[in-house]
Amino acid sequence: MKTMQALFLTFLIVPFVEIYLLLQVGSVIGAFPTVFLVVFTATLGAWLLRRQGFATWNRLQNGLRQGEIPAYEMVEGPILLVGGALLLTPGFFTDLFGFACLIPALRRKIADYLIERHLSAGQTGSIFRQSQRDRSVIEGEYEKHR
Repeated sequence: MKTMQALFLTFLIVPFVEIYLLLQVGSVIGAFPTVFLVVFTATLGAWLLRRQGFATWNRLQNGLRQGEIPAYEMVEGPILLVGGALLLTPGFFTDLFGFACLIPALRRKIADYLIERHLSAGQTGSIFRQSQRDRSVIEGEYEKHR
């Protein structure tokens, strides 16, 4: 399945799952407790995101001061960003994945996977390279002589 198709399906299916879960939880515990729970998870997620974001930022700065390449911290930053966005989205399904992004051990495993599979130096098919080149374009350099 191509990436765009997977994203389309995700954006199509996730809202239905969220609505279903909100209705099910609301029918069990009531409307106001459900709304309170959604607001509480968003607030808790924002607080955790802030703390872990600052901790990751401090580790990144310390690594740079020591002359190390802070690869994990550079990958953990966007993972935290995605987790924060998922936590601020109302619903329980997205909160599950958002909190998963805030668990340091799980975040480290996700970062390991991304670095090993997609960001390793010299790997073909990296996300930073074009997968197919336009064969009708000839690249080169020229100098203009006067």
